[in-house]
Amino acid sequence: MKSEPIGRFQGVATSADLKTTAVELNAFFDFTSGGVNGSTISISGRNPLVMNGVIELPVVGGTGMFRFARGYVIKNYTTIVENEYVLVESTIYVTYMDN
Repeated sequence: MKSEPIGRFQGVATSADLKTTAVELNAFFDFTSGGVNGSTISISGRNPLVMNGVIELPVVGGTGMFRFARGYVIKNYTTIVENEYVLVESTIYVTYMDN
């Protein structure tokens, strides 16, 4: 399957556990095309670093079309591509105010 990118995922991760591999993730989806171009969805939460598992993270806000967003993100699959970048498949369930 091949599709055009609709945006980027960017953020900061810091160590969040002394016994297992996990990070505190503060990040956002930055949409760069379509009807939501220029909008973001912000997430924040503890992310166990399971490379090929299902992870749930909370949606804590957004901008533009997604102002006052709430919901959750399911991270379904992660792979490292040619040691250059990480590809993450995510499903976002979100409610937001109609602007």
